[in-house]
Amino acid sequence: MKPDYTNLRAQTKFRWDMGATYAALLEVTGIPIKEYFLNPSAGIELYRRGEPVLRDMFGPDVKPAGLATPPVSYGHVNGLGADLIFPDGGEVSHTKIADTLEKGIALARQKVDFEKAGMAPFYLEYRRKLMEAFPGRPCAFGYKSEGPLTTAYLLRGEGVFADPYDQPELFKEFLRLLTDSAIEFSRFECRVAGAPEVDPDAGGLADDIAAMFGPDMWPEFVLPYWDQHFRGVTTGRRNAHVEDLRPEHLPYLEAASLSKYDPSVSPKISPRIISRMCRVPFGWRLVNFHYPAMSLQDIRDFVFQATADGASLVFSHVADGMCNEATAKKVKAFVEAGKEAEQMLGKGASRESVGGQVSAEGRRKFWDRWPQ
Repeated sequence: MKPDYTNLRAQTKFRWDMGATYAALLEVTGIPIKEYFLNPSAGIELYRRGEPVLRDMFGPDVKPAGLATPPVSYGHVNGLGADLIFPDGGEVSHTKIADTLEKGIALARQKVDFEKAGMAPFYLEYRRKLMEAFPGRPCAFGYKSEGPLTTAYLLRGEGVFADPYDQPELFKEFLRLLTDSAIEFSRFECRVAGAPEVDPDAGGLADDIAAMFGPDMWPEFVLPYWDQHFRGVTTGRRNAHVEDLRPEHLPYLEAASLSKYDPSVSPKISPRIISRMCRVPFGWRLVNFHYPAMSLQDIRDFVFQATADGASLVFSHVADGMCNEATAKKVKAFVEAGKEAEQMLGKGASRESVGGQVSAEGRRKFWDRWPQ
């Protein structure tokens, strides 16, 4: 059902969020990332040694990194036959295995037992060992899938950008089959978590590659497959993470019936632009690579201006490069500003009033001189 966009943003309660990540745990423990991804004993050590260090460094307002298996966004394509690549000192990658659209369609048509395919058995065992080491704690399964356009790119590579022009109907068939396959993968994930295979509350997708398709292509090559995905995973709210959208894309978020939108790193838009171009509630993120160049006042201004300009969530993550005394003070400034904005709005203040907390320099900087 389409959300009531006339009232949805006003009815969405503002909140702030700050949480630690596995990248921060890796930094403070010195455990090599490849070892973490491939050795459950290293994962256990990561949490045992790293959590107390982060707690002492950042305090109770920073949520600890949730217990989880290593984050592998390519679980679905791994199950379809793509190999995972674990470089020394870097994030996991994958092989591209469909050099033609026809090969991609054949891969997407496969009937796969995702519990037994690819590295799923390894990460299921990894999860069992984490749960055994930390009894009573929920443990997320980080072996994931991506949205339709991103999954197509993971299999096809750059060919995916020519497919809509060269073989549009075949490309649509590819997307339809991939989305069906991703729904089956999602149901496998739900079984692992002990959750309903079709969530009655909400469902999400992450589809950054959709941003690389022009707005005029969305009605034909993006929205139908998002709708197919959401219909397969939820009967409730629809949430999406898509980075790098342009202003012209934003009205299509309403056409997709989204209830929540995460732009994350999106340098061509700002909270002001999002609020003007669509009515979907959204979050605004301060990313780890911005902290070194920002002062304590910059951090506060970021929070207050994003709130004033319509963000329903202002959030950040403690990640690599942030585990030091100077950045810990900036994290505290973020938390204090988040609490202040939340308290003001909770007492009935307007967003304009929250914007009044922004310094004169911050008003000049955000968002016209904000280097995302």
